[in-house]
Amino acid sequence: MSYAATPLSLIPLIQLKTSTKFRAKKRSATLSPRLDNSKSNSTDPQLNLSVLRFTLGIPGLDESYLPRWIGYGFGSLLVLNHFAGSVSPTLPQLRTEALGVSLAAFSIALPYLGKFLKGATPMDQTSIPDGCEQMFLISETTSNTRKEDLAWATYILLRNTNTISVIISVQEELCIRGYWSIPEDVSKPNVLDWFEKQIKSIGLSNLKETLYLPQIEDFGLWEMLPKGTRSLLVQPVMDVLHPSDSENEKIKGFVLLASSMRYAYSDKDRAWAGALAKKFRGK
Repeated sequence: MSYAATPLSLIPLIQLKTSTKFRAKKRSATLSPRLDNSKSNSTDPQLNLSVLRFTLGIPGLDESYLPRWIGYGFGSLLVLNHFAGSVSPTLPQLRTEALGVSLAAFSIALPYLGKFLKGATPMDQTSIPDGCEQMFLISETTSNTRKEDLAWATYILLRNTNTISVIISVQEELCIRGYWSIPEDVSKPNVLDWFEKQIKSIGLSNLKETLYLPQIEDFGLWEMLPKGTRSLLVQPVMDVLHPSDSENEKIKGFVLLASSMRYAYSDKDRAWAGALAKKFRGK
């Protein structure tokens, strides 16, 4: 369920009192994500999200332009082979070279044409607001299996959506990743405690329905959101004990996504967030 952005009426709606108490004085732990979902519970119904996007793993390389570089490479080889040959090319060879040049030209133009395809995400329109710091924090009390799941889920959301900041809270355990603007008076060891206080004061742990704010004004919504946030998506993590009885739903946490773009999350993106929230249901 989506909500329109109405700054005057939304804040009182979300300022809920929460009875959930977060554990005090948690320490943070960083880790390198292992994108392997093979250890997840096979009895939980979930989407197969293992293969999402082809990457070479080279830092600083934008894989979306890979077809263009391949086209340049093979096209240059075809032209070099044509002029370097000592024997006059035959008609079948000319046809083959023409086909190869056509395929190379198509590969070169493919990244440009991809921007006009249905469902293409304008990833280059996102921007990192000034004064934000990149971080990756997970509660130290979190189990290793849960850490792997949290690292995998946050990586997927940051990689495949217009998200610049993400929070996943499951059973009072937090994972903070992306770009965030933390007050100067908050020391690094106390960052998780600061987020816990902000979440408690807002009442996000009591959220039962999807909250989508496609437009957030310049004055901001919550103090913990990064400066320059323009879209917000919060997906609750619900544990349904008995599917036939909706009153037995138990709130286990939430998935929060923030973007510097307006209308950043399409129906497909919100479905992604819902599928990842279901992944943590029952764990």
